Amino acid sequence: MPELPEVETVARHLRKTIVGKKLEGIKILDLRFADLEETHELLGRRVEKVSRRGKYLSLQLDDGWVLLLHMMMSGRILVRLQERQEDRFARLILVFEDGLQLRFCDMRRFGRAWQLNAMEHRHFHKRMGPEPLSTGFTTARMLKIMEGRSTALKTTLLNQNLIAGIGNIYADEAMWRGRLHPLRPAGAITIAEGHRLYRGIRTALREGIRAGGTTFSDYRNAEGLKGNNQPKLKVFRRTGQECFRCRTLILRIRIGGRSTHFCPSCQQEG
Repeated sequence: MPELPEVETVARHLRKTIVGKKLEGIKILDLRFADLEETHELLGRRVEKVSRRGKYLSLQLDDGWVLLLHMMMSGRILVRLQERQEDRFARLILVFEDGLQLRFCDMRRFGRAWQLNAMEHRHFHKRMGPEPLSTGFTTARMLKIMEGRSTALKTTLLNQNLIAGIGNIYADEAMWRGRLHPLRPAGAITIAEGHRLYRGIRTALREGIRAGGTTFSDYRNAEGLKGNNQPKLKVFRRTGQECFRCRTLILRIRIGGRSTHFCPSCQQEG
């Protein structure tokens, strides 16, 4: 599933290509994919802003309407020139005044698109936890979020209501950097461990953004290109390979139904 770095990579390309452009057409090719009931309200409006919240993309129009997009497991948001190649599994196509198209494609049909008014969009933002790369996200705030929680650290990091944008890949990478076992109760993290985890979260996410995201199967950026972060990963999908720090073999376990990768030497449970 695309996580914060992948969605931010797409958002940055959209900011360069569609902001300021007028939306002239909306083609809904799969009615179950898009919850868009008043598309006539969107036509003729300009994209005023492209923002990211957690793993969601928002296309904010100049009259207050917002198109909210979530790629889920296998979605791709691609920017194409109208006369260029067709994209398989296109579910939603936005057509702009200069012929540019935003194509939301998804082979598995898990992705979604919603139409929100300004109030609904603000309410949506408030439901999620803080952005881990924001100035307001500090070690102290992170520890406050985790205070008293007996759930596993991995499970806590994946909870979007607590911290927005972290998924399976970057949770594992952050815990390796913080030298913390994924089954450690979140509320048991000390201040010193919190500082390590905080740095690990931000480092892993920033590296992912700089590399244009991580691609193992479905993810592509808005130009249709794969991410380049795979060689930089320290533990994710490195089961049976040596830890870069201590040469212990990386293990994989399941926590909450999610594959979790860690070094049993560097990230001890006790």
